[in-house]
This record gives sequence, structure tokens and C-alpha cells, in this order.
Amino acid sequence: MSQSNMFDESLEQFVGSVCGESHLRVEADLGDGFVRLRSAEAERRQAAHDIRSTEDVVIEMLRNARDAHAKSIFLAISREGALRRIVMVDDGDGVPPLMHDRIFEPRVTSKLDTMHFDKWGVHGRGMALYSIAVNAEIAQIVASDSGKGSSILIETDLGKLGEKADQSSFPMFELTQGGTVSVRGPKNILRTVCEFALESRHGCSVYLGSATDIVATLYAFGLSSLTASARVFGKAEEMPVCKRLSLAADPAALADAAGLLGLLLSERSARRILDGEIAPVPPLLDRIRIEGGEAPSEKPPLRSSRASSDARGLKVAPDDLDDFTDRIAAAYRDLARRYYLEPNVQPAVQVGKDGIRISIPVSKLR
Repeated sequence: MSQSNMFDESLEQFVGSVCGESHLRVEADLGDGFVRLRSAEAERRQAAHDIRSTEDVVIEMLRNARDAHAKSIFLAISREGALRRIVMVDDGDGVPPLMHDRIFEPRVTSKLDTMHFDKWGVHGRGMALYSIAVNAEIAQIVASDSGKGSSILIETDLGKLGEKADQSSFPMFELTQGGTVSVRGPKNILRTVCEFALESRHGCSVYLGSATDIVATLYAFGLSSLTASARVFGKAEEMPVCKRLSLAADPAALADAAGLLGLLLSERSARRILDGEIAPVPPLLDRIRIEGGEAPSEKPPLRSSRASSDARGLKVAPDDLDDFTDRIAAAYRDLARRYYLEPNVQPAVQVGKDGIRISIPVSKLR
């Protein structure tokens, strides 16, 4: 070995003894707690996540929010043709503006010493967002800042990155004699998010719905914690991301503010939210029913807002049926006003073995 190589090795050993091993794993310090890993460290962490489906994208986003200390996670899922759109808003640590693009680059992470195992395998390698980005058509931080949470938008082409064909079936949960919970049903997005919500129930709450559902939920979430003064005089950029929608004073402002978070909805839907016709969704745990006993939780037993199915077909809990009927009635009122029909009617909803039948009496205004 040459004297030069011996000197370099000795210097590296000396720095390592003084500074520890961190410098050997980091190629560059990017500031605000973010670093770029050396290639060898990224390879050691098995950095190339296996993102093979929409469900993989969703679970990595959820785990990332949890690791960023989020207590509330709001997930909006929609599909238009072959395009799957996922928007996740959380109240976690947030990302400083200068890092919005860089965190999707390879080997960029804020997780130098947080690798751990959970239900879904190794996590905390700091490469999830990069792995998602290389499989997505769009991957971006829509809104975020340090300490203010984040809104992340992911769009995928289902022709390139598939998902389970059955995305409507709600999973069934059963408490075993050993005290663990078994899950049945297709491993779709609903099941993925439900399993995460159950696994992380002591640390955070998860809300799942359409973009309109999540806008209604975020609007109510902000209203529940902001003072009247904050709503009047507050500035959106100074507010936590998940509370910004509550500053909207009219439907146009709400639709615009939602768009800035990546949540797309019409001004008409925004008006229905402000009028209270579209209610916020409950935490996902409130929709989960554990068959065979109480859920393994320190919280009250989990109850279902969606009854399970059996050999006789679909069963719907009375509260759910009432809520579903009310939503149909509200939607019909909008249609009735445009066609000069009597708006105050009561839909008849019948749940059968192989379908749900809805009957709405139609009459002209007198």
C-alpha cells in the first residue's frame, strides 16, 4: 500500500473515531436535517423499494407521514380513466421549500438513523419518495413548510403501475383467540389504509375519501381548532397546511384554497360543503368493526359504520343507511332546482342481496 493510501485510510479512521460513522454514510449535508447518502449506504439500505402497485404507493406515503410525526393524515383517492390521483395531507414535520423537489431525488433523506421494521417490512431508509417518483407520472410537494405539515400529490398511470381490480370491497376484521386481528378481503387501497389505521391507532388518525370528502373534512378540522380572529386575520401561508381551508369565506375561495393543496373540486361542491350538505368523513377506525370481540386498543371498542356482508348478501347498518339516504336527497335537491321539480322528497332506498335500489318520486313544482 502506498504511503498516500495509508495516510488516507488513517485519516478516515481518525475522523471516524472522533465523529462516529455518520460522515461515512453521508455524501452531502443539504441543510434542515436533510442529507444525500453515499451510494454504498443507499445500497446497504436496499434503497430501491419495490413499488409494484398503487397499494404500495399508498402504504409508503402513510408510513412516511407517520415517521414525520403526523397525528392526523387525510388521504384523497380518485381515478379518471387510467389515471390514479392520490393526495395526502398531514400535520407532520413538513418539508422546507428549498427541499420540495430534492426529496424526490435518489439518496436524499432526513432519516439517517431511523431504519426500523414494522408490519410492512423495513422502513426509514429514506428512499420511499424517490421510489414512488420513479414509478409515478407526477410526484410533488404541493404545499409544505417546516413545522406546518405537508400536502403531497402523486399521479400514476394504471397501465404502467397497476392495482387490485376490486377497489370497492371493504375489508373484514376478525379478532382471533390469540388476541391478534386477521383481515379478509382483497388487498386493495381500502384494506391497505385500514390496516395502517389499525396498526397506527395509538399514534395517529387516518381519514380516507374522495377529494370532496377530504376538503369537507379539512374544512371542519380547521374550524374545530381556529379562533374567529384567526379565521378573519390569518394568512394561509402562515397556517398549518391541514387548517388552511377553514380560512375560506365563500365557495370560490374554498375551491381555490383546495386547489392549492392539490384537491380538485367544483365551486358547486364547495358551496355544498359550506352549506353543510357534504359532511366531513369520520376517522377510518370508526368504520372498522372487529368481529369476535373488542379491538385490541386502549380506546373504546371500534364500531363499524359499514356492516359486513354474509351469504345472504349486503347488510348496511341503519345509521349508514340514513346517512346514504340523506346524501341522495341532498343531491336530488340540486337537480330538482335546475329542472323546477319539487325538491323536498324522501328517496326510498332498498338494500337487496345483489344490489341497492333507489326510488325517488318526481313531481313538478306547483
